[in-house]
Amino acid sequence: IDPEKDVDGLHPISLGKLLAGQPGFRPCTPAGVMHLLQVTGVVLPGKHAVVIGRSFIVGKPMALLLAEKGSDCTVTLAHSQTQNLPELCQSADILVAALGRPEFVKGSWIKQGAVVIDVGINRLASGKIVGDVCFEEGCQRASAITPVPGGVGPMTIAMLLKNTVDSAIKRLS
Repeated sequence: IDPEKDVDGLHPISLGKLLAGQPGFRPCTPAGVMHLLQVTGVVLPGKHAVVIGRSFIVGKPMALLLAEKGSDCTVTLAHSQTQNLPELCQSADILVAALGRPEFVKGSWIKQGAVVIDVGINRLASGKIVGDVCFEEGCQRASAITPVPGGVGPMTIAMLLKNTVDSAIKRLS
C-alpha cells in the first residue's frame, strides 16, 4: 500500500517517520491513547511510563510517542518475560498494558494514583471480554483506568477516521 494512503500508520515508512520524529500517519491505537491522555488533562512531561508489550502495532510506537518531544516521558518498554515486572510496574506514573494476556496485570502491580491504559482485549472461555489488567483490582489503586471494552477501542477507530479525513484533504490539495 502506498504510504500516503496508509491511514493505519503501520507501513514501514510510516513507522520510520515516527522513529525519526518526522510528520506522518501514526499508528491508530497509540495515537488514540495519546489523544485520550491529552484531552483528560494527564500531565506527561517528567513522568515515568511503563509500556508492557513490544509489538510494532502498539507497544513500540506507544513508547516512541510517550518519549517524543512534547510528551517528554521517561519510558520503559517491558514484556511478559521482563524480570521483576510487578516492581517495574509499581514505579510507573503511567502504565500501558498491551500484551494480549487476559488480566495479566494485577492490582498490586499498580502504583497508587497511576494512570492505567488497558489496550488488551481478550475473550475468556466464559465469553466475557476482559483487558490485560484486572479491572476491579486496578480501580482500587489507579487514579484513572480505561475499561475493556469501550476504552481504547473507540479511540483507535476515531484516529483511523481522523487519518482517513487527513489523507483525503491532503490528496485534494
